[in-house]
Amino acid sequence: MRGGGVGAAGGGETRWEERVQRAAHPVAYPAVRALRRRPVARIPRVGLVVSDAAIAREVLLDVEHFSKVGPGSPSELWTPILGPSVLLNMEGAEHAAMRRALGPIFAPRAVRELVRDREVVGARGAGSRGQASGGALPEMVARLDAGEAVDLAGVVAAQAGAVICRLVGLSPTDAAVRDSMAAAQAVTGMVRLHRRRLTTSQVVHARRVLGGLTASAREAYRVGDESTVPGRMRGLGLSEHEAMGAVGAFVLTGTETIQSFVPRLLAIAHDTGWMERLLGVDGGVGEPGPGVEASRRGLRHRVVEEALRVTVPSPAMLRSVRADTVVGGQRVRAGDRVVIATVNCCRAVGEFDPDRPADPDVRHLWFGAGPHFCLGMPLAMAQVEAVLDALAPLAATGRRMVVGRRRPAHGVLVPAYRRLWVTLAPEGPGDAW
Repeated sequence: MRGGGVGAAGGGETRWEERVQRAAHPVAYPAVRALRRRPVARIPRVGLVVSDAAIAREVLLDVEHFSKVGPGSPSELWTPILGPSVLLNMEGAEHAAMRRALGPIFAPRAVRELVRDREVVGARGAGSRGQASGGALPEMVARLDAGEAVDLAGVVAAQAGAVICRLVGLSPTDAAVRDSMAAAQAVTGMVRLHRRRLTTSQVVHARRVLGGLTASAREAYRVGDESTVPGRMRGLGLSEHEAMGAVGAFVLTGTETIQSFVPRLLAIAHDTGWMERLLGVDGGVGEPGPGVEASRRGLRHRVVEEALRVTVPSPAMLRSVRADTVVGGQRVRAGDRVVIATVNCCRAVGEFDPDRPADPDVRHLWFGAGPHFCLGMPLAMAQVEAVLDALAPLAATGRRMVVGRRRPAHGVLVPAYRRLWVTLAPEGPGDAW
């Protein structure tokens, strides 16, 4: 059964998601959504736009005809900034070798350690007042527990910034976190769908920003301290140039994704009546035990996956045509550009509904498919789990997590909330504050 709530008939969550998307891309988003009923459409200066999930998956899996390197591909955006040897702009055997080398850094245990550190210490036991301290998430828990309203977007930005600091070898002080997030957003905010490449001045600015951000990563690599991510990259056999490119790529492409998703997840859960089940308050499925905990985790996973489908962390993906072929009945030639409108592919399934069976063509499409499936997905999901694990003990006390004032972000690559305030309310009617 659907969650009910104010969004059950396509209400609050749909309206707010539209506002978030349009704030980020006031021109490109409406233009792309206007094509949602056309499986493929050729748009001058943009390329062949694919809005059908099955066709999109075929393109992503067909490395013989489509590439991330070439005219109109991501390489035109990122190579001038990051260099030629990062996952974003590699193909074939070199790409596979780089993924294998980086794989241990994104293993489940490694990403949990990267996220855990100071940000979640004490959060799991934060059911009683005043127990949590230190780090963005424990501080959030303490403030909510004390009855304060908290800007969740700011908290998640701090959490993501702390992970950036660890990726580049910085100690995650407040100033370092803020500077790291600002530096990453200064670069990604310049990217727009209708621009195939950045201007010369933008590239110069991006290189300067990224150079400052990765200076500590370069030092950590040279020291070879394997308690740092750059040091581990050296231990795994990556050259300094490869390690700096990889760090830069993860900083630029991964931070806005997680900063965007978690507040939108909580907002959607609130608007559709799924908040309690997302946080493990399930209306009495039985006494605590391994089976009940597994059931709660499974339900949380379904809600998170469905919210990923609705929010679409990668609203569009780019490919360059390597060899003449046909896409959805349309002929494309070498050098053409294909734009996969992931937002159309994923949203075509319908409105938010965690009880709906997963469409195999859509499943995880927001993270890509084939050899370029997002390597950083485990890190992103670990950060999501850290936030939900921090909030769950508070929800278990019988108070409801309520979303209040919101403000969408403008001038960002990945649509997001600039501010999203949450608070705890006693069990009972009334969600507004």
